[in-house]
Amino acid sequence: MKSPSPARATSAQLSIGARLAGAAALSAFGFLSTGSAHADVLIPLPDGREAGPGVTITRTAESALVSPSMAANGAGRVAWVSGTVTAEAPHAPVVERPGPYLGPENWPGTNNSSTHGVSQVNTGYIVGCQVSIGDKAISLGLSGSVSSSQIGVSGSAGIQIGPGEVEFVQIGIKDIFKPGTYTLGYKDFEMEIQGCGGYAQARSYTVVEIIGDHYSKTTLYGAPFSIG
Repeated sequence: MKSPSPARATSAQLSIGARLAGAAALSAFGFLSTGSAHADVLIPLPDGREAGPGVTITRTAESALVSPSMAANGAGRVAWVSGTVTAEAPHAPVVERPGPYLGPENWPGTNNSSTHGVSQVNTGYIVGCQVSIGDKAISLGLSGSVSSSQIGVSGSAGIQIGPGEVEFVQIGIKDIFKPGTYTLGYKDFEMEIQGCGGYAQARSYTVVEIIGDHYSKTTLYGAPFSIG
């Protein structure tokens, strides 16, 4: 039997080499795709502004950095959020000492103003599991059917949330004792979400409550974003 000609042998070798190279390339592509799917994702968010009776709220430099949870259980993820909130309250009443607010007829204030007796600005995030954080979800939360987590000493919040659930995470709060401009800034506040096997979504909120004879509550919501 004649041995293969050098030309045919070279062609076969090239064919095998091409297949091996293709397999290696696909393997490398799959590896890179898996890596990129688990990489941190930075989400820049738009600025916002809301004007209400006697107050203007703005949010600037908001962003979220989303990554898989260190638990690596498929139902957890982490978002580090940053932003700056400013409340301009030029007509807020002067309060020397917090206490139950009494109106002109010495009636207690309404809409929770009687619980703290001072104007306030507070900010945080609404987090939902398999829920789009739109008007319906916000209304659900404001009706008192969700729990609320507050900021911890480490600047983080652990959130256990299941499908169809919504939770409010309070990041910061500041009393308004007199007319002026008040700012709340936060950087890389960590929200660790566990128990959500489906998609998760969040959006920021800021509420400014002005007590006094002309009570008002103004809310600014941020743009919704995915947490994976």
